[in-house]
Amino acid sequence: MNPALPEDCLAATPLVDSTHPAVLAFAQAHAIGATPREQAVSLYYAVRDRIRYDPYRIDLGSEGMRASTALALGYGWCVTKAALLAAAARAAGIPARVGFADVRNHLSTQRMRETMTTDVFIWHGYTELWLDGQWRKATPAFNVELCDRFDLLPLEFDGVADSIYHPFDKSGQRHMEYLRERGSFAEVPLARIVADFREVYPRWLQSAGVRIGLHDADFLADVEREPQP
Repeated sequence: MNPALPEDCLAATPLVDSTHPAVLAFAQAHAIGATPREQAVSLYYAVRDRIRYDPYRIDLGSEGMRASTALALGYGWCVTKAALLAAAARAAGIPARVGFADVRNHLSTQRMRETMTTDVFIWHGYTELWLDGQWRKATPAFNVELCDRFDLLPLEFDGVADSIYHPFDKSGQRHMEYLRERGSFAEVPLARIVADFREVYPRWLQSAGVRIGLHDADFLADVEREPQP
């Protein structure tokens, strides 16, 4: 599948619901600046730090995967936060799409390691923003407080260079490896994500099908119990 073109990445979709009233209000409040690049940078930091990263409470149903749902909840995971940044950018008139890659994450909680039985995270989501005639990658997943707790370097974004995960943390430990690019899309390819999750993470998905099976656990509490780096 060919990546979505800029002209295909301005309209709302069911999951990148840029015309939702809350998304429009969020974009109006946080798309600050005189240029699209400045506005995109402002939106990036708003999504990164105002929407808390929580990989435990994931709902793979269409309602749970909407950008506006992450905004309403105040938390999300990499895919929904990427969708929210894309939706807010579109609401501000900036073409945006969602990109995906498989990554090896060397830092996670003990509960996630035991449940997933792998350190490979498939369909990791990020946002691509069309700025100054080029697609720029922006990864708003980890809020700055979480980075501080895990001794990670927060991902910055200036609208010029790509913002992707650092390979090492602050102390030089391995953090993230990019293993496979899955492409860029105007809409979150939810059916493909769910099918692949079922195959790769059979223990992680409940038999009912859409909710990741860690909803009864507390991600932040587990983070606090992790050994200090």
